Amino acid sequence: MPLSQSYCVALQPICDLNMVHVADELLYRSASSTTKAIINNELEATARACNAAFYETGIENLCGSGKLFFNAPREWLLKPELLPPYPEQVVIEVLETVEGDEDILTALRHVKALGYQIALDDFVLNEQTRPLLEVADIIKLDMLDAQQKSNIELYLDQGITLLAEKVEDVAMFERCKEVGFTLFQGYFYAKPEIKSATSVDRSGNANVRLEILNELYVCDVDLEKVEKLLVLEPQLVVRLLKMMNSAQYKRANVISNLHQALTLLGLEKLRTLVSTLVLANDDPCRMLLLPKVLTRAAMCRALAENEFKSNSDEAFLVGMLSMADLMLGQPINKVCEQLPINQDSVEALISHKGKLGSILNLVKTFEKADLHSANGTTVDKLNGYYLDSRSWAMTMLAGLYD
Repeated sequence: MPLSQSYCVALQPICDLNMVHVADELLYRSASSTTKAIINNELEATARACNAAFYETGIENLCGSGKLFFNAPREWLLKPELLPPYPEQVVIEVLETVEGDEDILTALRHVKALGYQIALDDFVLNEQTRPLLEVADIIKLDMLDAQQKSNIELYLDQGITLLAEKVEDVAMFERCKEVGFTLFQGYFYAKPEIKSATSVDRSGNANVRLEILNELYVCDVDLEKVEKLLVLEPQLVVRLLKMMNSAQYKRANVISNLHQALTLLGLEKLRTLVSTLVLANDDPCRMLLLPKVLTRAAMCRALAENEFKSNSDEAFLVGMLSMADLMLGQPINKVCEQLPINQDSVEALISHKGKLGSILNLVKTFEKADLHSANGTTVDKLNGYYLDSRSWAMTMLAGLYD
């Protein structure tokens, strides 16, 4: 069954205390809403999102070996035969509208017996919800709402893991850590102000990283020159070699030097992996953005090739660089000045002009579920491109956190 024409799917990262990407939440949002889901038939929406994510794409392709949080309405919880068949990786989120009556408690005890973890989403403690504490492994609390210290202490005393939702800045992230939260979700890592709060002394600087990007995207790539530049960024080399040591890139011969690694990768994978690592520069906040960066780039490429009949390589690069201002800490126009990209790409990045700009704008609009005028066929196609692109991105990032 294809994904409903009314819903956009997305994955939002969840990180731990060290800002390491450890899980994702599968979201399905109304294509007519930019801020929240408007779901008239929760059971149908859940079934279709489940089918697209778990059966058509596959959980490993979506999130590797990490956990996947999955929103389950009451009707779904009462039919455990519908649960996705990955109890070791799936966390079942009990929506805030679900109360702790005996039918639900019985169902959740059965779900836990099958091996799933249970998370209580946007949990508010009252007499109707208190019984749910008996079966909860994780409680998600909205940090934009006031949270009582006594409640937080109660949850921790019961051995429940706390996940802070809607963490909007690094200061809030630090406050949540101090009171006992160990999982975090929000957009605190995707804002420019994080640079000073999370920066540490590293081997290189933005100019060196831009020079590496420059060399990777000239017509005739000089691997020797790329290698010499990478030597100036030892963290990048370590990350690159670790990723090549993952199952995705495992080869019969042991890699003994950087030149061998660059040669074995091939130009396309070399560009993608090194560009990704250059953009992140081992910064924890930027590392959290990598799946989104690569997914956006791949989705731009797919749309260019299949829908816009445009240059797919140029579209991929535009998608890759579309968050370079956040990743490199420089205005996008300054980034463009230092890279050998054509004027069409520059105009797409700075002002969304031209065919490449239309592609980028469509992808960003999909990410926000702001497709007011799109018909059902278009939304369905975009969902497919998104899931395929996410799968490709996670394949490319295999071994990143090993």
